[in-house]
Amino acid sequence: MYLRWFVELGGLTPDQAVLEPGCGTGRMADPLTRYLDETGSYDGFDVVRNAIEWCEENIASKHPNFRFRHVDVLNGVYNPEGRLDPETFEFPYPNEAFDFAFLTSVFTHMLPPELRHYLQEIRRVLRPQGRCLMTFFLLNDESLEAARAGRAKRRFANEGDGYFYDIPGSPEAALAYREEDVLEFLEQAGLEPHAPIRHGRWAGREGQAAGQDMVVVTPA
Repeated sequence: MYLRWFVELGGLTPDQAVLEPGCGTGRMADPLTRYLDETGSYDGFDVVRNAIEWCEENIASKHPNFRFRHVDVLNGVYNPEGRLDPETFEFPYPNEAFDFAFLTSVFTHMLPPELRHYLQEIRRVLRPQGRCLMTFFLLNDESLEAARAGRAKRRFANEGDGYFYDIPGSPEAALAYREEDVLEFLEQAGLEPHAPIRHGRWAGREGQAAGQDMVVVTPA
């Protein structure tokens, strides 16, 4: 389903260079093997070594234009012994290397300083007309009311420093941000919305195909 949104919302074409931070076990990469042509390419990285090993064995071995990389970045849930600081980690790619990037269910596990740094890195590696699709749990008047009324699938009843979270003692398991704050983070990183936000089902909305809220941006 996300492939459809990559094309419809992000303008992805088969000949583009694609980046996926937080690629996991290739759930998003797999359909791209059937969409990108021989002139296109895909690069993905993740903090979970076993996930990258699986992708290398099952995807990269069959598709030479697909590359996967393990990065030993600290994450409280997925890589608690990571050596690299997520607030200073530099994506292992040159400036303006990609036409399209996407992060699904990455920023829902990332604290504000890390999120803001990753946005800066996305801006750095995107080409001038590039686009990035990312997902969040965004808190606005509608979703806050749904949470208070019990219609939302998540309440995010716990508050941290600039974020809200579901599970006491484990904020990175599921994080939410105020929508206005995310828009400010994007502006500070040199990114701007490419299309209206697509709000998801998580807050009890009817007729929405995506669970999380989708934001598509381009360099400002």
